[in-house]
Amino acid sequence: MWNYNFYIYITTNPAKTVLYVGLTNNLNVRLAQHYENRGKPGTFTGKYFCYNLVYFEHFSHIQQAIDREKEIKKWRREKKNKLIESTNPGWRFLNKDIED
Repeated sequence: MWNYNFYIYITTNPAKTVLYVGLTNNLNVRLAQHYENRGKPGTFTGKYFCYNLVYFEHFSHIQQAIDREKEIKKWRREKKNKLIESTNPGWRFLNKDIED
């Protein structure tokens, strides 16, 4: 079985008032796409300026990543906040930390 890189991630806007949960196989590229779409009303992340990474998890198998993304998307905001704070208590923007 091949191992691949998949990520579920949570981004937020600069004011940290909106959260977006997503899935990708290339976190750097996806974050760049969210940043490039900022201010564009055609996408959720663009409309709400959700390009700041505050949380992510790595998976080797796509189905595990899909299942985890679906699980987190169903959560209330308070539970998502606790997940973020479990590894990033200050809600620091992690974009620069994961760049190549």
